[in-house]
Amino acid sequence: MNRITIIIVVLYSAFGFSQESLSALLKTYNAEDIPYMSVEDLSKQNNITILDARESSEYEVSHIKNAIHVGYDHFKLKKTLKRLKDKKQTIVVYCSLGIRSEDVAEKLKKAGCADVYNLYGGIFEWKNNDLKVYDSNDLETEKVHTFNEAWSKWLKKGIKIYD
Repeated sequence: MNRITIIIVVLYSAFGFSQESLSALLKTYNAEDIPYMSVEDLSKQNNITILDARESSEYEVSHIKNAIHVGYDHFKLKKTLKRLKDKKQTIVVYCSLGIRSEDVAEKLKKAGCADVYNLYGGIFEWKNNDLKVYDSNDLETEKVHTFNEAWSKWLKKGIKIYD
């Protein structure tokens, strides 16, 4: 390697520009037993049930329009199944990035829901693609709850909110 290339590599490493990709992050945390749906595909769909697998405090700050909050820490499978029209409908589960939502989607699949997807990149990817999010009053907002400061690096657009 020439000297300039070495300097560039060292600078990238020193300043943290060698971030892992979203795909690599999801492979680290997910078994990927549930197929992903892209935000682009979801944004074009009608008659899909959207479930939000984040905590109430996150959902109240921002959520995808018409998403049903089911939570994660206090997720109740029986209660969620009662809220669904039928187990054959298409269901897309999301969270911040797509990690917690995979766990919830797996539970739904094991309970007999046949057409379940995990939203690739979650609400962060949704907002990063300039798609609208809504607050607890169903008003459009630029705020997105990022779970914590470390995860907030994945949100590129909008106003980052974390506890």
